[in-house]
Amino acid sequence: MKKKRLSRAKKVGLPAGSLVHLGEVKTRQTELSLISYNADLLVEKSAQHLPDLDLQAPKSGTLWLNVHGLHDPALMADIGHAFNLHPLVMEDILNTDQRPKLDSYDDYLFLVARFFNYDQQAMLINSEQVSIVLGRNFVLTFQERPTGSFDPIRDRLRANKGHIRGAGADHLAYALLDVVVDRYFIALEQIGDDCDELEEKLLRKPDSSMLQGIHNLKHETMELRRAVWPLREVINSLIRNEGGFFAHDTVLYLRDVYDHTVHFIESLEALRDLLAGMLDVYLSSISNRVNMELRALTVVAMLFMPATLIAGIFGMNFKIMPILHNPDGFWFAIGMMAGIAGIMALIFWRRQWLSRHFS
Repeated sequence: MKKKRLSRAKKVGLPAGSLVHLGEVKTRQTELSLISYNADLLVEKSAQHLPDLDLQAPKSGTLWLNVHGLHDPALMADIGHAFNLHPLVMEDILNTDQRPKLDSYDDYLFLVARFFNYDQQAMLINSEQVSIVLGRNFVLTFQERPTGSFDPIRDRLRANKGHIRGAGADHLAYALLDVVVDRYFIALEQIGDDCDELEEKLLRKPDSSMLQGIHNLKHETMELRRAVWPLREVINSLIRNEGGFFAHDTVLYLRDVYDHTVHFIESLEALRDLLAGMLDVYLSSISNRVNMELRALTVVAMLFMPATLIAGIFGMNFKIMPILHNPDGFWFAIGMMAGIAGIMALIFWRRQWLSRHFS
């Protein structure tokens, strides 16, 4: 199952900042969901067109606009104008093959991360881009399709659990980033389960299908590694808080997310080492199996060598040979062949050569 590659041909020759969607269209209709809240109230609304939403944040509150579907450049341009976003930011949002990164502007931060969903049946990871824009009193999130990943955050806002409603836009951005990192662990655990299952089969009886499974898992862990290493630097930059977008308490939470990222990287490297070891075990098992089969064939050949020697001797073109004209000469030759082969087989058996080769 091959993954589709992103084609950049339709952007060739266009000026920087041109809004062209690059990537797979993963949802038929773009959906907008808006949550306006502060410590005392919450207003939630969904729409398909931007004019149907009130983009004014409540007093001492936060505005969260989430977009599902990035294939409508005109709508993306309207959102960019409404929040005074740079054209290069909107261009990067529409380009769904971005590596995790952080861009700092005067009035907002723009960061890109990736979601991962692991298909255990196909042993493949599906990657989706998520873009987050953090302003002084607003947060914008852009996803390729509805995944339900941010539903726990919405539930916390609706139930007013913890202090998320009164903490501001910076705490909301932290919570969203924390969800992204947590989903990495879900994918890693599922890959780890497949590794354990594959390892058990490998130790019992390796076959060619296991080599394909090991190759797939190594490729998927490489995809995870390419996404998490730059994300660690993104979070580290957020902790430095050079633009002052995060309160001191939120920076402490960001440090926790950074620790989770480091822990994930360590676990991922351990899993990659395990896969490399499994590949070595597979190759060694196949090589050992070939050696055992060759040894078994060698034992069989050795058992038939006396018969070949006796048949060759009695097949020589001499007119006078012992027991050549004896009526029982044929049975005598067969008896010598069987007797010598039997003695050799007994010697091999007592030295446990036969039990090793034919068990």
